[in-house]
Amino acid sequence: MFNNFLRENKISAAILTIIRLYLGYSWFTAGLHKLTGGFDASGFLKGATANPVKGPDGTMVYAWYVDFLKGFALPNIDVFNFIVPWGETLIGLGLLLGCLTTAAMFFGLVMNFSFFLAGTVSHNPTDIFLGFIILTAGFNAGRYGLDRWVVPFINKTVSKNKAKATV
Repeated sequence: MFNNFLRENKISAAILTIIRLYLGYSWFTAGLHKLTGGFDASGFLKGATANPVKGPDGTMVYAWYVDFLKGFALPNIDVFNFIVPWGETLIGLGLLLGCLTTAAMFFGLVMNFSFFLAGTVSHNPTDIFLGFIILTAGFNAGRYGLDRWVVPFINKTVSKNKAKATV
């Protein structure tokens, strides 16, 4: 019942628009700040690997993630220095415009969980909670945005390509 309300109701779409705009503004400004102010993730990643999330017994909780940061992220820091600010900016832009909302929110959640696994709590729990609401709502979260026109266009284009492929 609640899922139907989130996915189909116009009142829900209006509420989702407010949540979407809030998250979009947060993502966009964070990304824009990194793009214009210079950004280097190496300090954050080195801190996350030197002081990983630990359980009550003192052992690493996400040892696999620390291994990923040490073995892949730090050696490829230039890629992450590009992906993080542009990713945040594009996620924010997608959410602000309501364009490809579910894709933007999916990648936003991936980034939120990445920060969370690295030990940064900040506002990530709130963003994750609100992000799952947006993701669950699907198309309805972008109903009052560009998704109103973009999603039907994509569906129509995909349908045409499927029809051509089966002929």
